[in-house]
Amino acid sequence: MTPDEDEPAVEFNPSAEFHVAEGPRDIGLCFVGDGFVAGYGDPKALGWVSRVVGRSPVQDADLTAYNLGVRGESSADVMARWRTECSPRWEGRSERRLIVGVGATDISAGITTARSRLNLANILDEATTTGISTFVVGPTPTLDADVNQRLGVLADAQADVCGRRSVPYVDCFHPLKDHDQWQSDLAAGDGVHPGQAGYGLIAWLVLHAGWQDWLKVNG
Repeated sequence: MTPDEDEPAVEFNPSAEFHVAEGPRDIGLCFVGDGFVAGYGDPKALGWVSRVVGRSPVQDADLTAYNLGVRGESSADVMARWRTECSPRWEGRSERRLIVGVGATDISAGITTARSRLNLANILDEATTTGISTFVVGPTPTLDADVNQRLGVLADAQADVCGRRSVPYVDCFHPLKDHDQWQSDLAAGDGVHPGQAGYGLIAWLVLHAGWQDWLKVNG
């Protein structure tokens, strides 16, 4: 690990505390990430994003959700584009919220764990310092043991990045690694992306990992 790849020794650590503005709530949710965010492989075309949004009670708020997932994108790709793509979608919204799901492509692209965590850290730090609340959904396991070994390291690194910043992080890797239904769903597809059942499992993990508390809505 070289110094320029790692986070600074004295880490810039802005507060992740987010204050809901007075008056009517108008929430803009932007989901950025890779093909898992886009819901690739789901025959119902819902993925985990639409399932989560559909189960988010918003009786006392207006909510607009934007799925900006792009299949095959790495953390570096997302870091380069999130601000440009999210900004017009947040225009006029009283609450700007960013959900990030990256990592799987980093493994196949040969991006080091240090660089991956730095990319994620840069996204979170830039968002937080400009009044954007963040939430991170980690990578999921595959059927390839070697890939899983690297994904496990990356998932732990992402959890550490988020933990340092008090940003909610959903660990999808460890709960799903030996999950029978998850493995069956992958086996029926390409061995990497899930189908309807697998995306339902991811959505369940997100919804039970402090999602409503972060969104500040009541079930």
